[in-house]
Amino acid sequence: MSESTLVPDSAASVGSARYRAVRRRTESIAAPLTLEDHVVQTIADVSPPKWHLAHTTWFFEAFVLARFSPGWRAYDPGFSFLFNSYYEAVGARTERASRGTLSRPTVDEVRRYRAAIDDAMVEFLDRAGTPSAELALVLELGLNHEEQHQELLLTDLKHILASNPSRPAYRPRRETLARREARSASWIEFAGGLVEVGHDRAGFAFDNEGPRHRVWLGPFSLADRPVTNGEFLEFVEDGGYRRSEFWLSDGWAAVQRLQWNGPLYWETVDGKRCETTLHGRHALERDLPVVHVSHFEADAYARWRGARLPTEFEWEHAAELTGLERALADANLFDGAEVHVRPAPRDSTGLAQLFGDVWEWTASAYLPYPGFRTLPGALGEYNGKFMSGQLVLRGGSVATPRGHVRASYRNFFQPEKRWQFTGVRLAREQSAR
Repeated sequence: MSESTLVPDSAASVGSARYRAVRRRTESIAAPLTLEDHVVQTIADVSPPKWHLAHTTWFFEAFVLARFSPGWRAYDPGFSFLFNSYYEAVGARTERASRGTLSRPTVDEVRRYRAAIDDAMVEFLDRAGTPSAELALVLELGLNHEEQHQELLLTDLKHILASNPSRPAYRPRRETLARREARSASWIEFAGGLVEVGHDRAGFAFDNEGPRHRVWLGPFSLADRPVTNGEFLEFVEDGGYRRSEFWLSDGWAAVQRLQWNGPLYWETVDGKRCETTLHGRHALERDLPVVHVSHFEADAYARWRGARLPTEFEWEHAAELTGLERALADANLFDGAEVHVRPAPRDSTGLAQLFGDVWEWTASAYLPYPGFRTLPGALGEYNGKFMSGQLVLRGGSVATPRGHVRASYRNFFQPEKRWQFTGVRLAREQSAR
């Protein structure tokens, strides 16, 4: 394994009970869906829920059972072509934009496949004893991979349901959801200097989070909370989407080509601003963090405000100074029912909503850290080969699993993407007033 690969603290950390728990959580996310919901692909970025259920199963079959269980015979040799995502070393695969054409195998057949691989995995884990370091890493990666797809599943099914003219709800919104007004934003100052960033090798992390290294930061300030719907609406109503002076060249081209006039899922109904969430369509709530904006929109808004987006290292340094325990105290993460962003807590001090609610765009290109090395073999394609033309996001969203919340976690997307739960936190130089 490469020097940048981080291994779980305990080689025995992945047992059948934990495996079952992670797999059940995926199925619980899919449980409210109809049979028809499972097979829809609205855009190339969105995978049908059925494909997520099958692909995460194929991952364990291809990378655990086929490699470490002697005598394993493929459940169905054709499934590798259907459910491989992007692993060139594994072989040919269905193109991403064509996943919606897979009416067969049926949803029931995928569920049977999932059950069969689960039975085989539980038997394998129970008899394997303490795994080798290599196997422990693959098992841990497999579970974290499944959790990433839990987040993608929520993201994708939101786009599927929001594309339906009736705007059906994934789940009803709880009447007991606490309502609170957003507090006025303020600036938190950081001295910068020579600081360490990257994962500290305590516990599992993806290879792109390391190695830990030093960077120089000038003095900077971060807004104490993300930008709200109401604040972003001011940009919209000031003609922000019609004023090229705020936009990067590629961003302005995207506005023209895609006819953007507001964040994804915003619309006007009977003269009123509305937003579609996983709980259906509602009147736009001005105090909630704005969500589903591209990097181009986030950057244009920041310029309009006379600010900028933070670098990923400014964000990480500020999060480490805040402390994970404190930052998690009011984190709004998926609890199995509610998938709705919330305003910043009014009684908190310092940075709020670092984790949960919305991923926060940074100004940083997704590039390797000094000393980065990919994993050997097909798993080396997991992160490294995407280090071109993408921007880093930090923090996590309302759909992010709790185990993926840490200061060093690096999410990444192309700058025009906005179907993820992406938002904005402003930054500026300390001298700016």
